Amino acid sequence: MSRQTKTFLMNRFREMGISPATRHGQNFLIDLNLHRVIIDAADLTNQDVVLEVGTGTGALTTLMAEKAAAVITVEIDGHLFELASEHLIDYPHVTMLHIDALKNKNHFDSRVMEAVGERLAEAPDSRFKLVANLPYNIATPVLSNLLLCEHVPHTMVATIQKELGDRIVAQPWSRDYGALSVWMQCQADAEIVRLMPPTVFWPMPKVDSAIVRIVVDPVKRNSVPDLRFFHQFVKAIFIHRRKFLRANVVAALKHHLSKTEVDEILAEMQLSEEARTEQLDVPTLLKLTELVRARAPGWTL
Repeated sequence: MSRQTKTFLMNRFREMGISPATRHGQNFLIDLNLHRVIIDAADLTNQDVVLEVGTGTGALTTLMAEKAAAVITVEIDGHLFELASEHLIDYPHVTMLHIDALKNKNHFDSRVMEAVGERLAEAPDSRFKLVANLPYNIATPVLSNLLLCEHVPHTMVATIQKELGDRIVAQPWSRDYGALSVWMQCQADAEIVRLMPPTVFWPMPKVDSAIVRIVVDPVKRNSVPDLRFFHQFVKAIFIHRRKFLRANVVAALKHHLSKTEVDEILAEMQLSEEARTEQLDVPTLLKLTELVRARAPGWTL
């Protein structure tokens, strides 16, 4: 396979009469050393089944295909699907899907998970991983929703906007701490592996990027009694994270719990009326969620 440098990509795009599509968040990683950083961070072996959302030109896909048992790669753009197919045709263990990976902002397309399931069934001892240069406009729903799918990843390694990476690893009271921080940290260990300037992409994005690694911790995950309820409740009370916690819980549960019931829950947790949502760590939020769920088990966002 040709080295996909900036010059190579510009020439190939010119030959095909196409340009990067901003609506799909297309920024191609042209620093070839960083492709290797991603692969190393994912620690791929021949026991891994890998999902890639955003095939792009197939550069990262090819590197993964050389190490993994199977790769399922998804690309919405027809021109890129055609271009990547030229490089991936010699890899029978690569499944290419020309679809939108997301059915909507809350769900993956069922065909993606079906393809993953088929590959996992072929090797019962295999590990499922997400490894991708994620388009910025879908990075949050991809990472969040994958943790609610039938096949839960062992590891997720992704290139994302630095701002999003900061939110994933943020701690209570910090500027970036929010629902996404809690959702990731309640079931996984997350870290920023490498920061990346705009110059390593073509075309250059307007923001810095980061490679993040998220490793699911089964012990943490199993400590959450109802993941979907927790996910929705945390999103609801973090809409205005700097407001008082009491006001946020009352607003979220207004048709399910009275103000008196909310006060009773906060008193049981020894949380003052002046406690703010942004100060609560994951264990505290887990306990709060379970007290709320016990009184309003049918609540949904």
